[in-house]
Amino acid sequence: MGEATESARASVVASRARLDDEIVRLEASARAAVDVKAKVKKHPVKAAGVVAGAGFLAVGGPKKVLRGVRNAIFGKPDPLPKSMLPDEIEAAVSALGTDGAKVRGKLEREFGRYLRETAPQSKDRDLFAVLVGLFAAISRPTAVKWGKQLAERAINPDPEAFAEQVAKIKARRAAAAEPAPDAPPAPRAPEAPSPRT
Repeated sequence: MGEATESARASVVASRARLDDEIVRLEASARAAVDVKAKVKKHPVKAAGVVAGAGFLAVGGPKKVLRGVRNAIFGKPDPLPKSMLPDEIEAAVSALGTDGAKVRGKLEREFGRYLRETAPQSKDRDLFAVLVGLFAAISRPTAVKWGKQLAERAINPDPEAFAEQVAKIKARRAAAAEPAPDAPPAPRAPEAPSPRT
């Protein structure tokens, strides 16, 4: 019976030591992963790049770049009119005549002519939209992959920082486990008086 008890006790002590080491490793890993100051000190150029990239995305940089490319290729689009007053529209329609069928026919013919004249420009815009959509579809998996790699690098601790955190935690635990040399011994609890018989 004594050997089994000692064996079980040794197993529990070993398990407790492994658990303690694992807790130290987890704490050190977490501390090293979120130690932004140390990461910035060690890799200032990468940190500046991450901040610049995040700022670029935050202000809508990709949309602005695509809009600038589109404007460089096709030119700036004409600005929309500030307003179309109902009086102006009424005057334009009234100038076409008083016969509703003739006015409707005239508007349809003018609109058809407009569509024919602007068809080549519409095809160019459609082609550009298809190309942009194709580029976005092709580049999305790459962007997602790079984003995941960047997140993993940001979360994974640096081996040196991890080792430093492990040493700090072990030193802190050792200091907490040792009683202070100048501390007086803990007072003993008073003994309860024995009951009288």
